[in-house]
Amino acid sequence: MDFKNIIQVDAELNKIQDFDLLLERILFEARKVVNADAGSIYITVPTEPQEEGNEKLSIKYSQNDTIQKNLPPGQKMIYSIFSVLINERSISGYCALKRQLINIPDMYNIPKEATYSFNSSFDVITGYKTVSSLTIPLIADKRLMGVIQVLNSKNKKGAIVPFSSDDEILLTHFANNASTVLQRAYITRAMILRMIKMSELRDPKETGTHVNRVAGYSVEIYDRWAYHKKIPEEQREKYRDALKIASMLHDVGKVAISDAILKKPARFTPEEYQIMQNHTVYGASLFNDTSSPVDDLACEIALTHHENWDGTGYPGWVDPHTGATIKANAAGKPLGKKETEIPLGGRIVAIADVYDALCSKRVYKEPWTEDDVLNEIRKLSGTKFDPELIEAFFEILPSIKQTREQYPEDAN
Repeated sequence: MDFKNIIQVDAELNKIQDFDLLLERILFEARKVVNADAGSIYITVPTEPQEEGNEKLSIKYSQNDTIQKNLPPGQKMIYSIFSVLINERSISGYCALKRQLINIPDMYNIPKEATYSFNSSFDVITGYKTVSSLTIPLIADKRLMGVIQVLNSKNKKGAIVPFSSDDEILLTHFANNASTVLQRAYITRAMILRMIKMSELRDPKETGTHVNRVAGYSVEIYDRWAYHKKIPEEQREKYRDALKIASMLHDVGKVAISDAILKKPARFTPEEYQIMQNHTVYGASLFNDTSSPVDDLACEIALTHHENWDGTGYPGWVDPHTGATIKANAAGKPLGKKETEIPLGGRIVAIADVYDALCSKRVYKEPWTEDDVLNEIRKLSGTKFDPELIEAFFEILPSIKQTREQYPEDAN
């Protein structure tokens, strides 16, 4: 790939708004820049009190074309979630510490004087042979955003070769531009999480880890559904980007519900339950920028993620900005939306939200066992949930579990 192509890629990266999806795309494009077979991308996160330093590197995405080719069509590669301290003992940690590119022609013949070493456990487990590597920091405004590590450069004949000096120049240029775009997405994510933090002050269930998990599950469910529906890639990418952000805001309307109801440790009375249901309309009314795909989808999801496939959910056919009834039943109350009357985003987030709630500890309950959760989700197919989306959910369970591992319950 030449500089002209990199500039075109930069423009494409600028269209992506979600931080996580941008990380995934940056890794993919970085590998393309230098024709790397595999790679990983890490972000900086705070260390635990017992760990050294103020920040460490946490893996976010790992890609491997050789392994991916051996998987069934549409299935994603599952990788281990781990962190690396920023010190001289690991290659990525050294790269982050020194803020410099590291080019290693042969990972099994690292010079003895090097302070870092190669952990070959992944190769042992998978049978994949890592040979060459190129590791580079992602820095924006002097802040270390993370590290990209690409593996096994391939020449035109498909043979693994060392990364060249030209590769170093190309990847450095790409990383500099990608870091700037990543910083913008990071700021957007931080602003959204501040909104979530406001909700958390009112409702302890609405945590940053909960909304990150719901967003992660939602994108995975959509990806599998879109794969079966043969949705064009460009349309798929745009929707998943908006979905990742919008789904995080599904319950933001709870800030308008009084503490007496929101934090009540017992069951709601019918009157209280009716008031609680209004959080869907309150949330939807926050998103009134009709020129923004994210606002449109956030409005849709906030309003409809409690609708049921069989029409028994809420709030039903109401105006998203005023709450006024659009379609009424015989009793004069809003008619429930059912089946595909419920927008796709609402149907997806309904599954993701219930799954996470059942898996999580609450003041009024312990987490359910995995078998009980999955049995309940399956049982609700066709009544509460869209049957097609439930099938997609069960097909990508390993990815769902990996998302849960990325955002553990006790994370800050």
